[in-house]
Amino acid sequence: MAGPGDPPEGTPEGASAGGEDEYRSVVFDESFVRAARLQEYSAQERMTDHTPAVRRRPPLHRGLSRQALLLVLLIALAFGTAIYMGVRNPYQNSATRRPVEPLRMTVIPLSPQGAVPGAADTEALFAHSPAAQFRVGAEGIPLPASRRTTHFSDSQVVTALTTAKEYLVRSSLYPDVLIGQEVQPVRGLIDAAQLDQFDESFSNPTADGRHAPTGWLVRFDPARTELADRKIRVQGTLTAAETDSSTLEVTADHTFVYALRPAGADVKAPASLFTVRRELHFRFDRDDLRTHQTQLIVAYVQAGPLSCAEDPTNHLRPLLAGQTAKAGGPAGTDPYATGGATALCGSLATSAQPRV
Repeated sequence: MAGPGDPPEGTPEGASAGGEDEYRSVVFDESFVRAARLQEYSAQERMTDHTPAVRRRPPLHRGLSRQALLLVLLIALAFGTAIYMGVRNPYQNSATRRPVEPLRMTVIPLSPQGAVPGAADTEALFAHSPAAQFRVGAEGIPLPASRRTTHFSDSQVVTALTTAKEYLVRSSLYPDVLIGQEVQPVRGLIDAAQLDQFDESFSNPTADGRHAPTGWLVRFDPARTELADRKIRVQGTLTAAETDSSTLEVTADHTFVYALRPAGADVKAPASLFTVRRELHFRFDRDDLRTHQTQLIVAYVQAGPLSCAEDPTNHLRPLLAGQTAKAGGPAGTDPYATGGATALCGSLATSAQPRV
């Protein structure tokens, strides 16, 4: 029996009950028609000389959507920015870095008031001198207990102190620097902005308070002097302080005592002691802390026994055992005692010499 909407004779054979529903999923919208690769000619076109009933259409070239293009541009911009920032210093804008000051240096020779004491036994020399209780080498430069500052962490303060100590070791204790005329161990710790001044000091030494090699390091004239004992005695202090939100400063005040004899002399020849007091002021910004380098701002050096007639700019030329020199200052200066600056040439106090 037929339904209410069916033809009286029922559904034709071969046709579905819902005929319209059979083709409902097939939608020939405008975009579908435009995308078709085959297109039927119109009636007017078929009346002409065209033989085929259809023609092949060229494929459509779909471009990137505006949103996709914008995304690609943003990714390219981000990638370029990352490369640019990687090439530049990622820690600090160099344009805002505090200008690096040149090193200001003072080297004061201390002249003995009599003959320089000497002895073949270097241990006896040290034992009878004010350096008797000094430690040997780097042990005489202990790091102080460090504390973080307002703008610098514990580790950054330790880095500054450690770098300053390393500078003292390389510039005051390395035999190749003291006698061998090597400078690279010291140069490697200098901030890049001071390298021109450092290099000029060694290529063209000048007593102008800016370009004396002996302001940067301790070195003796190898043609005249050699180490009689490599156990250099040292005593002094290191202190660190924050000067502003971007700068740490370390002050080093140390006395170094060397046993020396004439170059090429027999090992049994008398040796003498030579004392160098170095007060150095180091400055560190965040770049220096990262690279483990430093800016040396002030170097104040007293050294003796020296003759005031000798220029201490390029090398230190100590007076050795038995040698004498005219007094070079109004009063004796003791490099073991704290105090203010002396004249450009001072007298070495008798108390600073070993009692032999």
